[in-house]
Amino acid sequence: MTGFVSFVSSGPGDPELLTFKAADRLARADVILFDDLSSGPVLGHAGPQAELIAVGKRAGKPSPRQDHVSRLLVDQARTGVRVVRLKSGDCGIFGRLEEEITTLERAGIAYEIIPGVPSACAAAAMAGIPLTRRLTARRVQFITGADVTGDLPQGLNWAALTDPEATTVVYMGKRTFPRLAAELIRHGLPPRTPGLLAEAVSHPQQRLHRASIAQLAEMLSHQHSDQPALILYGALAGGAPEGIPESVPGEGD
Repeated sequence: MTGFVSFVSSGPGDPELLTFKAADRLARADVILFDDLSSGPVLGHAGPQAELIAVGKRAGKPSPRQDHVSRLLVDQARTGVRVVRLKSGDCGIFGRLEEEITTLERAGIAYEIIPGVPSACAAAAMAGIPLTRRLTARRVQFITGADVTGDLPQGLNWAALTDPEATTVVYMGKRTFPRLAAELIRHGLPPRTPGLLAEAVSHPQQRLHRASIAQLAEMLSHQHSDQPALILYGALAGGAPEGIPESVPGEGD
């Protein structure tokens, strides 16, 4: 008998942002393999029968190898149980989802993918801004600020990343943003381009900090916070247009 795997997106961390389907799969799971950013209150939806297994990866900390996580999914499912693979944000965005489903397909194990609130969308909502605006920000792009080594990725599309009519969201980029910002400016993006650092989005310790990309780069070159963060930049990252209130609960100075 072969079990079944549900890839469940936990959203940014606030359990109230879980979908009904995500909450249902957590409640019925026999085994839950969860990422570090999916721990905490979200796991309160797990049933008493669930075995909880931490398989999260955090930069600079000991982490399980990806092939080990994928193999563990197969081994658990082959015992005939209901397995939840719990991932933060939306599991299809920088979540190593494809590697894990490829392993399941090769092993002949059925699965489903349950989408969730992307952390970028939650960050924009918490900051009281949209990600798009007609004629001003007509495109949204998500990029990772770190490759598998933790360094700034090579071969970035600088023309796209310096597009003044795009909203850009940088995942996993706190450590590399000073270098990224320097390259953006070198390729023509004005240093005064608005930016938003969103840390611990939707958590009680959430902090939002608005500044130019040059100012954010300077701040992050001296900051050593372990809080997960996103960086947004572009016209909309500076806040609401003139005449619209900008009061944001939990916003930093």
